[in-house]
Amino acid sequence: MLIVTDSWFGNDGLFKPMRNTMGQHCHIRVNNSLFDLSPKRCKKQRSRTKKYGDKLGNATTLAEQFINDTTTYSVNLYGKQRDVLAYNRVVMLKTLKCAVRVVWVYRRSRWVALFTTDLNLSVEQIIEYYGARWKIESGFKEIKQDIGSTKSQTWNPHAVTNHLNFCMMAATVTWIYADRLDRTPTRCYAVNNRKHFAFSDVRKLITQAALDKDFVSVCPRPGKPSQNSFITALLRMVA
Repeated sequence: MLIVTDSWFGNDGLFKPMRNTMGQHCHIRVNNSLFDLSPKRCKKQRSRTKKYGDKLGNATTLAEQFINDTTTYSVNLYGKQRDVLAYNRVVMLKTLKCAVRVVWVYRRSRWVALFTTDLNLSVEQIIEYYGARWKIESGFKEIKQDIGSTKSQTWNPHAVTNHLNFCMMAATVTWIYADRLDRTPTRCYAVNNRKHFAFSDVRKLITQAALDKDFVSVCPRPGKPSQNSFITALLRMVA
């Protein structure tokens, strides 16, 4: 399991209890000051070996230092196979009290530093996992703005929870519907060099299908059914 956080939450207060509960297979990615690995212990050394080496600096200063040592990697990023310039190094992080792998990704005029505690991940995997993070942000936007999870008009905790659960179910059913379409939906607002459709495009298709005269065969009109026909139709779609 890979937990993605920013520097505010990426600390030992989260990492230690999470590791105690979930074991060593749980990793976290954060951003903070970096230290070199601990030096090797000498044969005649009496004192305890330092856990952290010399302070290397922060991500900004090291990005300028390593810009000439980058390597080109081919990664699947945002739906395309792209070549990116990156440099990686294993360092120590005091906030997590363990070693982390840092990957600096350089673009034309900017750069981004990615941190992970999973030292077995390749540079390509780390970059692709970061790129997939945008889908999570898009999911939050869909549930909050398109579905309306933030527009609950009740203060009852159970009602608010139920409202959020129904919004999440609506978003899930929408994407299940999109996954079963034979053709890719057409974008309402065309964008150059972009073939991916948006959440609103799928909602438009569902609206058109619901207004079709044959929709009553899937979801019968209100009467006195033995069970809720709308819920039954949703469960059939999910199944």
